[in-house]
Amino acid sequence: MRKLRIAAISFLNTAPLMWDFDHTKLGSEFDIISTIPSECAELLRTGAADIGIVPVVAYTYIPGLRIIPNLAIAAKGSVRSILLVSKVPLEEIRTVAADTSSRTSVALARVLFRKWMGGAREFTSMPPLLDVMLECCDAALLIGDPALTVDRTRYVCYDLAEEWRRLTGHPFVFAFWAVRASALQETDLDLTKVFQQSRDRGLANVNTLAREWAPRVGISEQAVRTYLTESIDYSLDQENLAGLELFFRYAVECGVLPGRRPLEFVGEAKMIGSSGDRVIG
Repeated sequence: MRKLRIAAISFLNTAPLMWDFDHTKLGSEFDIISTIPSECAELLRTGAADIGIVPVVAYTYIPGLRIIPNLAIAAKGSVRSILLVSKVPLEEIRTVAADTSSRTSVALARVLFRKWMGGAREFTSMPPLLDVMLECCDAALLIGDPALTVDRTRYVCYDLAEEWRRLTGHPFVFAFWAVRASALQETDLDLTKVFQQSRDRGLANVNTLAREWAPRVGISEQAVRTYLTESIDYSLDQENLAGLELFFRYAVECGVLPGRRPLEFVGEAKMIGSSGDRVIG
């Protein structure tokens, strides 16, 4: 059987998920491509990858995917790495430069603005260069490692996961592992076990990850440990699923997403959402 191709996101928040692939011989059993979230989704959409960390918005329009159970990149409170960085107070924001790396975070920002923050704003996609973004727009939406190094004393900053939790009482799910259904027939590996075990071992080796990643990101080892153990939640538990359900519902209601599709898992199929929502697929 051929090696399955994994599209992985090259951000600190995925480091625990990738532990076995980066630190054991397991990595040699797959072809691994490191990229940004939006490109990860595109590789899955085109079939250039078999498995990927899928932004939840991308899942709604890529057919034939199955989610690997109980694995996610989520936040039950402040996430620190999804920031709306503004030159002006929230109510004065009219234009937003959005990091081209992201789709789900942009969708979240649009929902927050339309439902609770005075209506739609104008979004422009740009590379994650904060100074350039703020030259062109009132605010910048940064995700991932660049957001972790923002000097929050210089700007008005809003943590979008924290705002979502404050307004809804729910966690927010940004991404999860998914595999193309056709690829499940091309491996003898128990992918659920493989990926869950890698996550568990990664979280058991946070100190090693902190030493590896602190110089890459430009933050302290303690900041890395805090981020990986307190800011990010790596489960797809019932609380996180409820938050994901609510986000999809609001995104459809606000016109941010045209519709939704069932959440289908490796080994089972599962629908989330009320019967009144239009489901894609």
